[in-house]
Amino acid sequence: MSGLVLKLGPGERVLVNGAVIENGDRRSRIAILTPNANILRLRDAIRPTEANTPVRRVCYISQLVLSGDVAEPEARKQVLSGIEQLSRVFCDHDSRSHLNAATAAVMEDDFYKALKLLRVLIPREDRLFATQGTA
Repeated sequence: MSGLVLKLGPGERVLVNGAVIENGDRRSRIAILTPNANILRLRDAIRPTEANTPVRRVCYISQLVLSGDVAEPEARKQVLSGIEQLSRVFCDHDSRSHLNAATAAVMEDDFYKALKLLRVLIPREDRLFATQGTA
């Protein structure tokens, strides 16, 4: 079996190709066999008001593709532009490798993978803003 396996907690919601699915009372596993299905855990979703930093904005645009609210060609330009801007700030090797992998994922229209890679940068961005505020 190939594809994505979602492990859902009780009452957890997930968006699959635009449909909200809610898990029952017990933990469960769901196998998504369809390639290129658009999937977003709603607990991980960035709300519009939370897209208030550069990394969160790029993640939010990727998320909009997964929810079906933005077409891939339109989002691709915005996400790639955002990644380019982020690469000017995140200069360490690990962050760069995440940005490079996210770029490759976007070029392959794999916005789920790009979102997953970009989310790793959120805590780093938070630390940058925290140290900037104390300087």
